[in-house]
Amino acid sequence: MTANHTRLLAILTAIVAAAALRLVPHPSNFTPIGAMALFSGAYLGRRGLLAFVAPLAAMLVSDAIIGFHPYMWATYLSVALIVLIGWAVRARISPMRVGAAAVASSVLFYLLTNFSVWLTSGGVYPHTFAGLAACYVAAIPFFQNTLAGDLFYAALLFGGFRLAERVAPRLREGRAPHPA
Repeated sequence: MTANHTRLLAILTAIVAAAALRLVPHPSNFTPIGAMALFSGAYLGRRGLLAFVAPLAAMLVSDAIIGFHPYMWATYLSVALIVLIGWAVRARISPMRVGAAAVASSVLFYLLTNFSVWLTSGGVYPHTFAGLAACYVAAIPFFQNTLAGDLFYAALLFGGFRLAERVAPRLREGRAPHPA
């Protein structure tokens, strides 16, 4: 297996593992979804379509186990848009840029998914500015968990992969490992 294949396999394994963590008991919205999409965008960005397919397919498989819900369109759209945020990080991955991207991802997810709740709530939230505001206010506890989860899992994925690159030179992009 070439170094590029080893790197790709390691990245895809990290994405699948992150999606699998949705199946482990966790506080509401404290999941690796945003971090997984960021990671995919940052590390698979030059592979184009694969950067989107990997996290969306991993989500679909885990959703098939957890159960589907009426707001999936907003969740999946959020994941795709977060991949694009990951593309922006790709140029220069650093703890500060990854942290800022994780915060931006959390905000995007919060705004988009809660807008979909407001839009399709079946009368729970009136279709007024006050209804939209009430929907967003009600979701603040979930946002806090989303933010904490995105920051935690981004540190785990990006930091873990950086460590893996140091330990296993075959994982480094564009550089062949030195013979021992």
